[in-house]
Amino acid sequence: MTAPHESRAQPAAAEADPPVERIAVVVNGNAKNVNDEVISTLDQILRGGDLFVSRQLEECPDIARTVVNRGYGTVLTGGGDGTFTVVVTEVIKEARRQNRPLPRFGLLKLGTGNSLAWVVGASKAKGRGLAADIQRLREDAGSRPMRLIEVEDYIAPFCGFGADAVVLADYHDVRDALLKSPLRRVAPGPLSYAVSSVTRSLPKFLFGRAPHCRVINEGGDAHKVGPKGRLGPPIRRGEIIYEGQSRITGVSTIPYYGFGFRAFPYAMERPDRMSLRVTTINSAQLVTNFRAMWRGEFSDPTTMFDYLVEDISIEMDPPTPFQIGGDVQGARRSVRATLSPSPIRLVDYYAPPSAD
Repeated sequence: MTAPHESRAQPAAAEADPPVERIAVVVNGNAKNVNDEVISTLDQILRGGDLFVSRQLEECPDIARTVVNRGYGTVLTGGGDGTFTVVVTEVIKEARRQNRPLPRFGLLKLGTGNSLAWVVGASKAKGRGLAADIQRLREDAGSRPMRLIEVEDYIAPFCGFGADAVVLADYHDVRDALLKSPLRRVAPGPLSYAVSSVTRSLPKFLFGRAPHCRVINEGGDAHKVGPKGRLGPPIRRGEIIYEGQSRITGVSTIPYYGFGFRAFPYAMERPDRMSLRVTTINSAQLVTNFRAMWRGEFSDPTTMFDYLVEDISIEMDPPTPFQIGGDVQGARRSVRATLSPSPIRLVDYYAPPSAD
């Protein structure tokens, strides 16, 4: 979530404490597809659910406290992956503090990056799409257990060093510039990604020197994923999982980045492990194999290294741009990423009701 000037953290309709089956919707008021019409539509179709509109990060702990105190059965987030990460993080922290059960979590596709939408089948952010998703949820859409990653006081589906964080940082810079131009209406979206990638990120990728990366196993046995998904011998706690140059070093519990990019094809191989991917791929390989990489089908044992891990530390030299849940955090020299000890329940529009 970004944090500009206007703020409206109060629920759209304040009522007495609701029963457990009530739905809370927490919307990022700065997200690409959130406007007064969308907020009004949500307010109408919730039919008794509570709507929270947040425009500042500082509002999220208060919203989470209200959500946990009222015992909502389901919490939907409206925004991108960053919105989901911030809301889920604050609700889990508050539930842990109060020793209260967690609600189910879900998302409405209202942001620029919506990697989770490809996992659970959330509809596009239009009036009918929003209404259809909420109606399906009211009819008891199924849910699935999903583990997340705990990193730097966040609980997120993915995080990463290198080119992916560079692309995000460049996108934010170009988007902010376009927001001050006649193109401001189309700034938060593919146009800014295209402009930033061609004019800023790609030249850095082509001519920049790849940082040195070291990944150390801090938890249970890790395994390298070989051809056809075969697992290599165990890498024990304290041993080095990977050391060398890296263009991208990322960890995820879901296969996708935004727009359906299947960046972590092994992410759901084992529920007790995260997917770690390190790549040294060069620009020629990237261009030549872009379609296969997008589908998660590209494999090259000399430039693409996949592992299943539980708890790792990552060291980068020099400090390298880092992102969590699609939000850029700045340059980091080292981080610790751990599989969250217990899963959340994620609303899954693909799953039958019996999945719960």
